[in-house]
Amino acid sequence: MPRLVVVSNRVADPRKPAAGGLAVALGDALRESGGMWFGWSGIAADVRDGASDLPVRTQRHGGVTLATVDICRDDVQAYYFGYSNAVLWPVFHYRLDLADFDAGYADRYRRVNQLFARKLLPLLRPDDVIWVHDYHLIPLASELRALGSGHRIGFFLHIPLPPPLILAAIPEHDWLMRALFAYDLVGFQSQADLTHFESYMLQEARVDVAGDGLFLGFGRRLRAGAFPIGLDVREFQALAEGRDARETLATLREQYSRRQLLVGVDRLDYSKGLPQRLRAFRSLLLRYPENRNRATLIQVAAPSREGVGAYADLKAELEGLCGAINGDYGELDWMPVRYIHRTVARRRIPALYRASRVALVTPLRDGMNLVAKEFLAVQDPADPGVLVLSRFAGAAEQLRDAVLVNPYATQQTADAIQFALQMPLDERRRRHERLMAEIRQHDVHWWRRQFLDTLTQAG
Repeated sequence: MPRLVVVSNRVADPRKPAAGGLAVALGDALRESGGMWFGWSGIAADVRDGASDLPVRTQRHGGVTLATVDICRDDVQAYYFGYSNAVLWPVFHYRLDLADFDAGYADRYRRVNQLFARKLLPLLRPDDVIWVHDYHLIPLASELRALGSGHRIGFFLHIPLPPPLILAAIPEHDWLMRALFAYDLVGFQSQADLTHFESYMLQEARVDVAGDGLFLGFGRRLRAGAFPIGLDVREFQALAEGRDARETLATLREQYSRRQLLVGVDRLDYSKGLPQRLRAFRSLLLRYPENRNRATLIQVAAPSREGVGAYADLKAELEGLCGAINGDYGELDWMPVRYIHRTVARRRIPALYRASRVALVTPLRDGMNLVAKEFLAVQDPADPGVLVLSRFAGAAEQLRDAVLVNPYATQQTADAIQFALQMPLDERRRRHERLMAEIRQHDVHWWRRQFLDTLTQAG
């Protein structure tokens, strides 16, 4: 079988449970094919001007080769913090007001992609299948093709793709989207993202849309499709049975025996809708006073890019909102909001989900959001909690039996939370059964097989 080569901004050891969903998803395929995972080491090297002689370091772990390269400090600032996260991330999440278009990041973003291509190409075998991941590496295939690569190459975008008019705000949008035609297959999280891609190609690029996900332009044939990423359900359920999770669950049930818990688990990011969530919770306490001294929201907001001004402002806003809610409604023996601004160990997270009556997954925009699926996976089928889910999360296309909300509508979201808290047991069971059938059928292994099978057949 062809060897699978995965390329992403960062590399993870698939053997480690803490490596994250992508490593879990790709681990089996990498091991089966004796595959390689290539990416940035995470090191900002103190060398002048992105020296191209930076070595590739390789390690062999469990039949998988991990290959990493350093990036010079100036290029890290422009490629990672600059173009990737100060231009593409906000625009792809519909936040044009937060994008920094004028800093001249694009040239170094392209240069790092050229560096990746130069370092990767000598490591490749003629029949390798290459799978490139996410917005950091959109032009990688075009740089590989320029060096003579004829490999089959696929690309998967883990974040949303915005509508054409928003995408067109990026000064280099035409170059970026044309670069996608160097791939054989481009995958998106949702049908909405695929529709935006097709609209862009018709309105802006004026390429031929042949139907059934086939696009003809720039001398290339490109196939595109929606491949919603899933969860390794059994792996996450096994995590819930571990000692740390069981001990944490026992502690939570003892400490909150008189309360109904609501939970939110997010990175501290403006795309997650955390201020809107807290305002909705405040509205819940105001409009439905029976929840006072009874409902507690545990909100985990793991640190994320804290050196960026927008994130520091968000952190200050959240702390102010939590303090105001607790100051206005708290009692000596009850705080409405327990705000945790640090990363909670993954092995303990299932317990937090299992102890909660309601999960609030209410991003303003998200590619998928696997927290929604994690919450569902570890519920007690006999007495399951309820998922309140933003209609703007990619997961909402699949999880139609969740309580879907518009997070911008504060009072309606508060009403939906109250509905979830009051939902009868029979309805909770019916919804959970249908939601579990969905996440089991379209799990992370289905996602991997579907994409790679389509890539193999593309052309």
